[in-house]
Amino acid sequence: MTDAQAPELTGTNPLAPTPEGARTAADVVTPELVAQLTKGVAGSGRTANHTPFTGEKLADLPESTPEDVAGAFERARAAQAVWARTPVRQRAAVLLRFHDLVLARQAEVLDLIQLETGKARLHAHEEVQAVAVAARHYGRKGPAYLRPRRHTGAVPTLTKVTELRHPRGVVGQIAPWNYPLELSVGDAIPAFVAGNAVVMKPDTETCLTALWARDLLIEAGLPAEVFQVVLGEGPVVGPEVVRHADYVSFTGSTRTGREVAQGAAARLVGVSLELGGKNAMLVLEDADIEKAAAGAVRACFSSAGQLCISIERLYVHESVADAFLERFAARTRAMRLGTSLSYGADMGSLVGDRQLETVRRHVADAVERGAKLVAGGVARPDIGPYFYEPTILDGVAAPMTVCAEETFGPVVSVYRFKTEDEAVEHANSTPYGLNSAVWTKDARRGRDVAARLRTGTVNINEGYASAYGSVQSPMGGMKDSGLGRRHGSEGILKYTEAQTVAQQRLLPMAPSLGMDDEKYAAFMSRSLRLMKAFRFR
Repeated sequence: MTDAQAPELTGTNPLAPTPEGARTAADVVTPELVAQLTKGVAGSGRTANHTPFTGEKLADLPESTPEDVAGAFERARAAQAVWARTPVRQRAAVLLRFHDLVLARQAEVLDLIQLETGKARLHAHEEVQAVAVAARHYGRKGPAYLRPRRHTGAVPTLTKVTELRHPRGVVGQIAPWNYPLELSVGDAIPAFVAGNAVVMKPDTETCLTALWARDLLIEAGLPAEVFQVVLGEGPVVGPEVVRHADYVSFTGSTRTGREVAQGAAARLVGVSLELGGKNAMLVLEDADIEKAAAGAVRACFSSAGQLCISIERLYVHESVADAFLERFAARTRAMRLGTSLSYGADMGSLVGDRQLETVRRHVADAVERGAKLVAGGVARPDIGPYFYEPTILDGVAAPMTVCAEETFGPVVSVYRFKTEDEAVEHANSTPYGLNSAVWTKDARRGRDVAARLRTGTVNINEGYASAYGSVQSPMGGMKDSGLGRRHGSEGILKYTEAQTVAQQRLLPMAPSLGMDDEKYAAFMSRSLRLMKAFRFR
């Protein structure tokens, strides 16, 4: 089947583009704005980025060399020493001011996010929400996460122990293109509160958004040299970031994540990785079908499916599968595609040729091997060069490529199951373990099923937003979906080195008061029994 052949159930294809917004790329990305945002970005070469809406160039940009990366780390390291001595509450206050600025000036960054990623405005606003929530959380809770902590010592009352948290130094961050605000500055925020500097390599195609966030953080009070940005090709600049960093934060593909981990391991520096996913949603027989169908649209097609935690596999109990699929397909076919820099479109564009080709390949392979197109399956060059309709595939089975490979596009496969055990087994039958969802009216049953799913986050009666938005709780992947966590205490403590300071008082940890070795050993043995009896930890 070719893109020009509409699937049987979509008829005349009611998906229609939304009206064009009044603002154009030239109105938003002016030479003055580019000059302001790239000020301080070192680069002797030149590169450019483009908008997926039309494929046209957005801006000319500096391109960093390995020497430029080394220079950025040198400047960041000098600035970090001063920043780390700034009281933690002053560092946290920068985030609270940044929170207010982001919300007050969100229209600016929403335009940039849309132009650089091609996503619909509501999906761009998810990034504004996520960054504001993270800034508020670490602005409020950062000092508490980092405060010195007292612990029970080796010998109670005789040993006083304090745990201190020190910044690692300069964090090297490699950020992806799909969420250029949230996955750039959103991950840098806790590193700054912890007293680190950051050298970030955003994806060149979406770097204006990250640079806008840097500009706003500086306006909020962050010293400019503490936040360095380098631009360039991933295979050239990325390894240089890893080579100089004291800690590495990476979000991207599992393949590249393995390379980043190997580079960090060779230098014995820490690393956190959020990688790929093939996320599953389970619709149990007692689910509210209408709500589940609406939730599936959000879970599968937000940001055109270019979201690490979006749903690509739908497991639906056979007793409700037809009813669910009818409602899900109707909602999917009614979605509006568009390029408008305003609210109204339900889905935007894929980011470029590579993503479009992957989507086409997965859908064509599935249809050729017997899968049925329930909705979508058609590219839409009439809207923009990389638009593709939200697509539902039924009857998917191995060895179809879409079964196991991450599509990272607006394509979801539907599978039917008979028993809960079967659904859990199939959901877990992937090397990935990033996100999953369970739909049921029985809250206890939902929690029981969630505990059996091998993913870092599980949402009950929601696709991804409830878990991701709960920033006091950790978020990350199991298995091939990554290492480490963002959000919560783990999301900030990973950017620190723990130091234990133990002060011994009155008596040494050795024979004393006339005791020989044998008496000291007997004394310590009795003491250990007493500490257990009195429940010392």
